[in-house]
Amino acid sequence: MALLQYTADHEAFRERLHRFCMQEVVPFVDQWEKDHLVPKSVWQKMGCEGFLCTAVAPEFGGLGGDFLYSVIALEEVAKTNHYGLDAFLHSDIVVPYIDAYGTPEQKERYLPGCVSGDIITAVAMTEPGTGSDLASMETTAVNEGDSIVINGTKTFISNGVVCDLIVLAAKDASIDNPYKSITLYLVDAANPGLRKGGALDKLGVRSQDTNELFFSNCRIPNANRLGEAGSGFVKLMQKLQQERLLVALLAGFKAEFVLEWTVEHLKRMGAVSQAVQFALVEMTTELRMIRTFLDELVVDHMQGLDVEMETSMAKYSSTELANRLTSRCLDLCGPYGTLETAPIVRTFRDLKVTPIFAGTNEIMRGIIAKRMGL
Repeated sequence: MALLQYTADHEAFRERLHRFCMQEVVPFVDQWEKDHLVPKSVWQKMGCEGFLCTAVAPEFGGLGGDFLYSVIALEEVAKTNHYGLDAFLHSDIVVPYIDAYGTPEQKERYLPGCVSGDIITAVAMTEPGTGSDLASMETTAVNEGDSIVINGTKTFISNGVVCDLIVLAAKDASIDNPYKSITLYLVDAANPGLRKGGALDKLGVRSQDTNELFFSNCRIPNANRLGEAGSGFVKLMQKLQQERLLVALLAGFKAEFVLEWTVEHLKRMGAVSQAVQFALVEMTTELRMIRTFLDELVVDHMQGLDVEMETSMAKYSSTELANRLTSRCLDLCGPYGTLETAPIVRTFRDLKVTPIFAGTNEIMRGIIAKRMGL
């Protein structure tokens, strides 16, 4: 019996989204890759059709759906073989901070636009030279009367060019402890104290607009602090389980896409020798095993269980398997597999960054070792 129990409503949602992707996404991906950008109009079309922020309550325009809607949305967009329309980052990583920790006024102000696609979100944590150590961030937030003044630089910000709203992690200058000082803030991208850098030219995920953000005496109202002062680190940690599970699922979906294309390509070419058969069988087996593990974690996550160790396992193993599998498929396809017309070339590039997302795979191993008492 399948672990994930999709209802008729889930399947209708998948069918509508698949049709949308075939009509509004796939024909334009090559141009978006050249532009290093997905137009905002596409986000708005997704929102208009109800494909964004599906977990948000109906009172704010969302479906109020369960996590399976997020899984479906991630899988269908992954099948388009590009990484520019980063809807899962917006819907299932950034917006949940507002949904979970926002005041009623913040939710009323921002969530309807996030659902409609009129507000695109980004999260700003990473800084030049800080790596994965949040305690070493240098961006500061200073209270001045009824305002907060922010100064600092953030880098590798996904959706950074097109975003309208940023969930920013910065240090409250009034708190000495490097972890307890981290606080989250909501910054409107139109703020005159914020300057956006241009899209970075990357190895992969080329259609995703990734950039730097520069805060210079960026003044926001006190009402734009997200939660209590000093609560940011805890909030970030609380949301990492879902983020890491989503990255693991994404890698698995992309690996399935690559393997399916490779099998069909080799069959068309009449290049399925016994050695090739065995290689494909081995990869299919590994992928089936990791997919079963991922489905189990989706169920556990939906039940609210603490599966931090298991999602860390899934995140590192799924991303590394996807990279290894894609490389092997390129080898099996020979010279044809290296042509830009072969879809797995783009996937090969795009997957390279996944071991870094949501905490590097070295950090994942460290979390697992700690949970094991090592």
